[in-house]
Amino acid sequence: MRDETTTQPGHEWWRSAVIYQIYPRSFADSNGDGIGDLPGIAGRLPKLAELGVDAVWLSPFQKSPQKDAGYDVSDYCDVDPLFGTMADFDALLDEAHGLGLRVIVDLVPNHSSEEHEWFKAALATGPGSEERARYMFRDGKGANGELPPNNWESVFGGPAWTRTTNPDGTPGQWYLHLFDSSQPDFDWTNRWVRDRFIEILKFWLDKGIDGFRVDVAHGLAKKAGLPDFLRDEAYWLTKPEDRPENPYFGNDGVHEIYREWRALLNTYAGDRVLCAEAFVEPLTKMAKWVRPDEMMQAFNFPYLVTRWVPEKLHKVIDDSLAAFHAVGAPSTWVLSNHDQVRHATRLALDPSTMTADRITGVGPLTEPKPDRAEGLRRARGASTLMLALPGSAYLYQGEELGLPEAIDIPDADRQDPTFWRTNGESYGRDGCRVPIPWEAEKPSLGFGPSDQTWLPQPAEYREYSRDLQEGVDGSTLELYRTLLRLRHEFGLGTGSFEWLPGFPIEVLAFANNGIRIYFNMSDAPVPLPEGEVLVASADVASGSLPAAAAAWIR
Repeated sequence: MRDETTTQPGHEWWRSAVIYQIYPRSFADSNGDGIGDLPGIAGRLPKLAELGVDAVWLSPFQKSPQKDAGYDVSDYCDVDPLFGTMADFDALLDEAHGLGLRVIVDLVPNHSSEEHEWFKAALATGPGSEERARYMFRDGKGANGELPPNNWESVFGGPAWTRTTNPDGTPGQWYLHLFDSSQPDFDWTNRWVRDRFIEILKFWLDKGIDGFRVDVAHGLAKKAGLPDFLRDEAYWLTKPEDRPENPYFGNDGVHEIYREWRALLNTYAGDRVLCAEAFVEPLTKMAKWVRPDEMMQAFNFPYLVTRWVPEKLHKVIDDSLAAFHAVGAPSTWVLSNHDQVRHATRLALDPSTMTADRITGVGPLTEPKPDRAEGLRRARGASTLMLALPGSAYLYQGEELGLPEAIDIPDADRQDPTFWRTNGESYGRDGCRVPIPWEAEKPSLGFGPSDQTWLPQPAEYREYSRDLQEGVDGSTLELYRTLLRLRHEFGLGTGSFEWLPGFPIEVLAFANNGIRIYFNMSDAPVPLPEGEVLVASADVASGSLPAAAAAWIR
């Protein structure tokens, strides 16, 4: 059973937890419609408890027209019928807590769906109304307002502004949407907006959830005056610490919002958690989101996007531990999620040809395609390293199976708005969102009772099915099970960190709570130091650590 007590500061569960991300539409389908749902998740939770994770994070399941896979919310306090009912959520929560798993819910506060009643009211009441002031409406530039208010571009491609049409058919004001045009941004300087989200937080906390993952946690505050700004090639080529200030991401106004949220969570027992999706650099800036009176965790994106370059991995580990520890927060470690190319594919890409877009999954995965076997070797080694680091770790559904990115999805089957808003020039995020395989000989590889899947499963996913890996020595599933068991047994999440001297840069070697960890990023085997091998990502019986492999030694 979940422990509902509040612990002393510095000993909270989230400081060392392994948290498993569930993408609901792709995890488990209970009714055969090809889309995962809450009853499907509840039925598979025992498998996650067996895996050894501490908590699950549910990507959005709230009511939504699903134009951006649920990140366009039309009712923050209801379940979308696509995924089930509120009774289904309550049952899932009870099942998780009964298994000792905590539940984190995704919250999307930067924007709503265009179909939310608040936005419908804003359009209906017109300029100057209280309803319109809840969103970022502005008059256009030009003689007749025909130009957008500024030059901002959507993260999904194209302009970040859409012009409205007045009731009489004439062109109206413009509204801001940093993402899809169906996702209008809230105006967080408006007290009404802040009060409504406090109510939303209370709604879910009162149900007994254990915290929130906050989408676009760096985007709520926009710089006054909304000045022009472009993240062009020159911007991305500039060092993070030298880049010009972004007027819509990472502004200081967000911090007073999260202080108010933290104060609310502190009134609830059980160490409730706030985790920020704050994609800001450098890490010293990201750490501002997790100061003692704000959030508890922030996703470590610089770690996630680090390329297969030993020097870069050394540096990001050092920088992460220094930045987060300086504010009394744990570092988080993550290699894959629903927005990124799966690391079993990404790590096999040639670092010299990778752009930022290719790393994050926005750009095209062009020829030559990455080698699946090499990608899996590197992924197993990288995961073995990551789960030995002190702090909290996030796993993305299917990575414990070694799933590669589903690269060759037919254009007609793609769902991600980034693909369509760029006319197919951007690869999009569908490849990491394909339904995962459970049983090799069942319809939809055990995802559901029918052959239907909302995105097509590649034929090669069969060989990664969970049932083919259970109890199989050396399988990726059993590797993860062992890593999580030993991580808990030796207290590595709350442990220490010390680089071990005397190794070449290509071999990352460190100690944590009496365990020595070695990760060989070179192209050839290296001698394995003496000691009891507790776990390794590859066969080390010869006494050598193969290329791309990692091992824990006592």
